Amino acid sequence: MNRLAKQLNETLGAASSFLSASGKRMYFPYGGILGQGAEARTCEINATIGMAFEEDGSPLVMDCFTKNVGLGKKAFLYAGSFGLPKLREVWRAMEFKKNPSLKGKTFSNPVVTNALTHGLRVAAELFAGSGDELVIPDLYWDNYELIFKEAVGCRVRKFNTFKDGAFDAAALRSALLAPGGKKILILNFPNNPTGYTATLEDAPKIVAAVKAAAEKGKRVVVILDDAYFGLVYEKGVHKESLFAEFCDLDERVLAVKLDGTTKEDYVWGLRVGFMSFAFKGATEDQLKALEAKAAGDVRSSISNSSSLGEHLAIAAYADPGYVRQKREKYNVLKSRYAEIRRVLRRHPEYARLFEAMPFNSGYFMCVKPVGVDAELVRRHLIEKYSTGTIVLSGLVRLAFSTVPKAKLAKLFANVAAAVEDLRTKTA
Repeated sequence: MNRLAKQLNETLGAASSFLSASGKRMYFPYGGILGQGAEARTCEINATIGMAFEEDGSPLVMDCFTKNVGLGKKAFLYAGSFGLPKLREVWRAMEFKKNPSLKGKTFSNPVVTNALTHGLRVAAELFAGSGDELVIPDLYWDNYELIFKEAVGCRVRKFNTFKDGAFDAAALRSALLAPGGKKILILNFPNNPTGYTATLEDAPKIVAAVKAAAEKGKRVVVILDDAYFGLVYEKGVHKESLFAEFCDLDERVLAVKLDGTTKEDYVWGLRVGFMSFAFKGATEDQLKALEAKAAGDVRSSISNSSSLGEHLAIAAYADPGYVRQKREKYNVLKSRYAEIRRVLRRHPEYARLFEAMPFNSGYFMCVKPVGVDAELVRRHLIEKYSTGTIVLSGLVRLAFSTVPKAKLAKLFANVAAAVEDLRTKTA
């Protein structure tokens, strides 16, 4: 094992048991090219880094690129494996504004990832291995299985998502207390595919389930997939990230917050995400060690996130119109959510054709066809009604984020008609 990896593990102490075998081997190469380049940064002649500069010292960038981006040539330089320091600083400050419950709590500086999916992969490589178990609700984003099961060999345990219209915290508790070693729990609110966020009643029960597992001696890595953070449309819903509750819950609970610009700021192609860490009693050095492990993983896979994307984000967050524009986009989605509620109220007859699963937030909602297979419904919707949907976990997912408000009534009418067609055909 590399001496730098050993040093990070020693710094983490007992917390190193959160790491997978590959996570323990991971380190940031402070003494390599990047470290040597950093030491030479202030030198009169700097012949260290793999970038090119003009005779006057400015970046050697072509005008055909810079003319379309009003950020100057600096946006075309490397961002570094940790991410641009300014962006990390700005995002951390924003986390406190968005999550007031974080005040007074200790957590790492965010490490910049190539959006949230890359953050999930980094988390899987650092914390999950063949001897660990991924705990996820049975209504989940299929990429979790691809990353944690197929890519790193983690076993998967699913628990029931809903009971009596609420999050099934009792099922979560049972899954965490099941025999086995370290548990990797993913909590995704607002949830993909269901569009459900934990309510004010759900949240303490979820936290209590994790606390119960920790008190039984289990180590739990809680990954908060906050991709759709802020897109909550109902009162009584927990509007902050559960990261605030988990970051100081127990020494045996490591909280990993994954978030980013993609859904929060409606910039899907920008690919700028963030990864933050916390556990009860964590020291500054221990948190920096986790940051270094994450940055080392970033370095080993993509080198660094897009500098252009990071500079665009910094500029956007400093723009005086940012808050107003974000609220305007949020209101577009909220109005569609409200329209769906109206459509379902106007058409109680739909209940005999499909069951609307609990939803209160996000981009999606799901329906469960009554008496027919969801995949047959999906195909029939395409073939007869020119309507595209997604099937996940036996449900039909409807992304109202992409459907104009004026077409939502037709969307649900088409779903109902498709189910009716198939039921009549098989009768």
